[in-house]
Amino acid sequence: MTPRLVYGAFALALPFALAGYAQPAQEPGITRQQADEMLTELRLIRQLLERQAQADAKPPEPAHARINLEGSEVLGSKTAPVTIVEFTDYQCPFCQRFHVTVFGDLKKQYIDTGKVRFYSRDLPLDVIHPNAHRAAEAARCAADQHQSWALRDAMGAHPNELDMDNLVADAKGLKMDVPQFRACVEGHKYKDAVDGDVLEARRIGADGTPAFVIGKSTPEGVDGELMVGAQPLIEFERRLNALGSK
Repeated sequence: MTPRLVYGAFALALPFALAGYAQPAQEPGITRQQADEMLTELRLIRQLLERQAQADAKPPEPAHARINLEGSEVLGSKTAPVTIVEFTDYQCPFCQRFHVTVFGDLKKQYIDTGKVRFYSRDLPLDVIHPNAHRAAEAARCAADQHQSWALRDAMGAHPNELDMDNLVADAKGLKMDVPQFRACVEGHKYKDAVDGDVLEARRIGADGTPAFVIGKSTPEGVDGELMVGAQPLIEFERRLNALGSK
């Protein structure tokens, strides 16, 4: 039961409880002291629930985040005034939802027009997505052959096809040097780099995927606010427009 429903139940029951405890206890086994203690406890519970209901009614304050993006591969104009940083898990169905329902419009309306620059960082949830870390490493290996965004698109559209055979098939489809790509992935060349992104995500409070930092571009990276979850396009538009990216 939610705090609001619990509070509602207590709000209905409390007048009757107060009326019952206001009189000397008649039932055997219940003393006036016990009745008073129960009344006090009910009042404390009511106060706690009222405070909880007030807290639930207030939207949480957006988390502020600054990220250094020096050396990171960017999609869009490096001089765009607004930056979006995505933290993604290639095996995550919610990341897929963002990829197939929102990203295309964001790219067309904001990234390709020079209003926004886009960075993709890794946040593989290894406990529930056993192929996610390998996929993140694969995207970085693809960057060695200038195919990171193309492989990202392929993996993002098919989160259930991230075993090594499918990654190799994607690499072949992109005309990559497959032996070089395979050696990079299986040799875990970029494992530490992916783990570094995970630590960065934890530092800023990104506790789920996809997560985004949206804010003003800075010489070092971005200064903005954290947004967690596969939000609809309208929410991205609202935030970007507030930053002047109409």
